[in-house]
Amino acid sequence: MTELVATDVTIRRGPYRLVEGASFRVGAGELVAMLGPNGAGKTTLLRAALGLLPLDEGRVLIGEQPVAQLSPVERALLVSYLPQQRPLAWPSPARDVVSLGRFAHGAALGRLGETDRRAVAQALKDCDLEALANRATDTLSGGELARVHFARAFAGGAPLLIADEPIAALDPLHQHQIMQLVKRFIRRGGGALVVLHDIELAARYADRLLWLRDGRIVADGKPTETLSAD
Repeated sequence: MTELVATDVTIRRGPYRLVEGASFRVGAGELVAMLGPNGAGKTTLLRAALGLLPLDEGRVLIGEQPVAQLSPVERALLVSYLPQQRPLAWPSPARDVVSLGRFAHGAALGRLGETDRRAVAQALKDCDLEALANRATDTLSGGELARVHFARAFAGGAPLLIADEPIAALDPLHQHQIMQLVKRFIRRGGGALVVLHDIELAARYADRLLWLRDGRIVADGKPTETLSAD
C-alpha cells in the first residue's frame, strides 16, 4: 500500500514561516480534503509534500521513500498532481492531453504501446469523455476540461492523487461530477488529497478533513469530529 506521510514539515521564506510543524498521512482508500482560508499555506504544503519545494525541517515519505530522493519519473509513478493552474499550450485533442499521463511510463504521442492505449481508453471512459476524445480542448467547457485533466491523472495509474482546488470556478453540477470521479478512484483503492473551499462539499465526500490556519494544521479527523456549529 502506497502512502504519503509528512512529518513536522516546516517551510520558511526569509523571516516568515509559511508552514510550521505540519504532519499528516494520506493512504489507500481514503479521500482527505484540505481546507483553510486563503494564505493558510495549503498550496505551499502540497508542493513541499511533493518535493517541489525544499523542506526547512521535517520529512516526507511517498511509498516509504524520501520524496527528495525520488526522480520526477519515480514520483509521477507514485502520485498524480493537479495544480491550481493547468494551462494548455495549444488546443490539442482531448485524447492527446489524456495521453500525457502515460509519459512517466516511457510513452510519447504517436508511440503509445498497447498498455498505454488501454490505459488512455479506460481513463476516457471513466471520465465520460469518449464522445469528446477527438475534440480540441479549446472547444470544451470548463467542466469538460476539468474531466480531461482528471483523465490524464488517472491514465498514469499512480496510486495517489493530489489536486489543488480542482473544482474552482465550476458550477455545482460539475463540482459534484469531479468529486464523484475522485470517490470512484478511492473505491478502486486509490488515495487522494484534495484542496477545497466548499465546506459542505468536503463534508459530503471526504473521509477526513485536514484544517489549516496560519501555516499550521489545527484539526485532522472525520467530518463529524472536526465540524461544529461554531
